[in-house]
Amino acid sequence: KIFPERFNNKTNGVTPRRWLAQANPPLASLLDARIGRGWRRDLDQLQALRPMADQPPFARAFRHAKRENKLRLANWVEQHMNIVIDTDAMFDVQVKRIHEYKRQLLNVLHVITRYHRILDEPNAPHVPRVVVFAGKAASAYAMAKLVIRLINDVAAVINADERVGKLLKVVFLPNYSVSLAEIIMPAADLSEQISTAGTEASGTGNMKFALNGALTIGTLDGANVEMKENVGDENIFIFGNTTPEVAAIRAKGYQPRDYYDNDLELKRVLDAIRDGAFSHGEPARFQQIFDTLVNWGDHYLLLADYASYIETQEKVDALYRDSDAWTRKAILNVAGMGAFSSDRTIAEYAHDIWHTKPVNLN
Repeated sequence: KIFPERFNNKTNGVTPRRWLAQANPPLASLLDARIGRGWRRDLDQLQALRPMADQPPFARAFRHAKRENKLRLANWVEQHMNIVIDTDAMFDVQVKRIHEYKRQLLNVLHVITRYHRILDEPNAPHVPRVVVFAGKAASAYAMAKLVIRLINDVAAVINADERVGKLLKVVFLPNYSVSLAEIIMPAADLSEQISTAGTEASGTGNMKFALNGALTIGTLDGANVEMKENVGDENIFIFGNTTPEVAAIRAKGYQPRDYYDNDLELKRVLDAIRDGAFSHGEPARFQQIFDTLVNWGDHYLLLADYASYIETQEKVDALYRDSDAWTRKAILNVAGMGAFSSDRTIAEYAHDIWHTKPVNLN
């Protein structure tokens, strides 16, 4: 009541000095050569990349920078986990705090769906993927830790299955940290930002990935909404129920079992989790996950968004087959990230809330 004007929303931002200049030397060097070094202090200068998205020499150099980063991550995975991953595969990445609302579990449902499809049609033109997870759970958060165990168990089964080969690999990188994020994020082709609509305040991982040339698959939640406006509707993969639709589904009395009963592919995935396909010797290990999704209300609407998510992942595959089109959209994502600098966030706080002026320290 005293200072109502001081209560207003500011979109998060990330520092380009760490998350591009330091984390991604190949791309930073390319940008320096083409648009100069000023983007470090004025991220809006990335707009100059827009016309370059249609220039084949720049696109080739951009792809080369991405490949260098993928090789760096692949070397880390081989050195620390003794798993060999194919750098020609799409690097599909979800790294963040492990929480039910962030829906790592929905990602796992897609991974198992993909696994089943490869087994069913081994000669189909599947797009090879390396699915990367990382993140930590709160110490007492039992369900989050169970999801981590499921990811690792699914990875163990898939990575050991010779029928799959290079078509699908799954890795959960241990001991996630800022230093590890600086290796992971520049290597990502696809950024998973798939929280239930209406649950994410903003997020900054989505910004870091896009700044490093990843395309985003996500819901209309958090900063995804503003990223969509800045990079263009056609350069981001949006799926799932919106915040008003989530509220409407819950108000009507959401029945997740209806989705389980009526979608045979989803049912097969959930039955595999429940029946021990990924927990040999302990078939009931993941019964709680099955019950949470099917019998106990599925609070974060994974089953309601599953079909849309799978359909959108098919669109991701279709685009990845066209490397020129994919690269063009990746460049446009980088070009559209000027608004997401922490410099802009801090300047808005100073100007709009505290009415201070910057001080030159030189």
